[in-house]
Amino acid sequence: MNTAILLSPFPGQAPILGLVGGPDAVAGLVGILLGVLLWLGGILGLVSVVHFLLTLPMRRAERARLFLDLLEGALQRGQTIETMVLSVAQSGDPSLGAPFQSLAARIRNGLLFKDALAKAPRFLPPQITAMLRAGDTLGDLRRVLPACREILREHPAGVRSAVHYMLMVVFLFSPIFVAVVLITMLKIVPKFKEIAASLMHAQLWPITRFVFAHGLWLVTAEVAVALFLFAGAAAYIAGPRLTAWFQWRGLPLVDWLAWKLAWKRKALQRTFSAMLAVLLDGGVPEAAAVRLAGECTANEICRRRARRALAALEQGVKLDEAVRAFDDTGEFHWRLANASHARGGFLEALGSWHESLDAKAFQEEQATAHALTTGLVILNGVFVALVATAMFGVLIAVVNGQMSP
Repeated sequence: MNTAILLSPFPGQAPILGLVGGPDAVAGLVGILLGVLLWLGGILGLVSVVHFLLTLPMRRAERARLFLDLLEGALQRGQTIETMVLSVAQSGDPSLGAPFQSLAARIRNGLLFKDALAKAPRFLPPQITAMLRAGDTLGDLRRVLPACREILREHPAGVRSAVHYMLMVVFLFSPIFVAVVLITMLKIVPKFKEIAASLMHAQLWPITRFVFAHGLWLVTAEVAVALFLFAGAAAYIAGPRLTAWFQWRGLPLVDWLAWKLAWKRKALQRTFSAMLAVLLDGGVPEAAAVRLAGECTANEICRRRARRALAALEQGVKLDEAVRAFDDTGEFHWRLANASHARGGFLEALGSWHESLDAKAFQEEQATAHALTTGLVILNGVFVALVATAMFGVLIAVVNGQMSP
């Protein structure tokens, strides 16, 4: 038997809400509740995925910083690195992630730390791995830890917020806009073309004719820009794990792009300078220091420039002159020449140079993120304005009565 619940604000007035009972009503109510739960679950899942992706680069850096702290503590206690790694792995602490367990498994199988680290490339950034190997060559890992921490210096809040906003626009706003563009150009614009074709002696606006004639190219350009930004954002989030697929020694495309990007180039210069200073302070000969510092950048373009510096050293050129290959402005040459006469070692003397490079790199990265985000929004706005103006041109022709008899 069905029942009814009727709600009315005043006696005698028609009900404003009715719920008819029975199996069909219960099934309908359950379906609505399930739909709401699925919708909320989808929103929460999307937020979780976005949060995971946005924080992935920061978690990689935090994991590396934590390992450096553990490494420094083990060295201060006189404990071997292998023992420390196995001890931490046995504790079951998930802070260092699954790649650390892979590193520990290789050490457990009898490999030394430097060999296990070379076989676990996912654990630490390539530059940190190269620096630790250089420290092992130097015979004192503690000397390279300050340079490693400079590489892992946390970005300012302004840079992080700008990059995160850009990623949100690229991953959320851009796909939605591309879908709307495709629907508009494939479903709506053809209808307006049919209307325009039925007009006799109608003078369509130049913008309308342009959109009708080049609509395919406009869509292709919009999709190409979206894919380019999506690929860049994906490379930023995935890190070396993804970019290694597009890296070849004969054609180092990724390394070349990194050198061409202003903030990446400054970060590479800082890495080379910091590691060169550490090696020189450790008594490593200049030629070997330049070669190892070039390797520590984990960038093929820097390695080639390091080889140019080595060739200059072999010809009798001074070190400060030989490193001009790493800085076209000449500032590195000037600072290294002064550092050779300063007290406290090269790393301390070049500290202001490294801070300056960091500040400029952060500033340029933030500016680039803002420029890309603003440019994408403006580009999408221009596209919408073109399509809207073209459609209104057809509608105005129709309103003016310029239809064929």
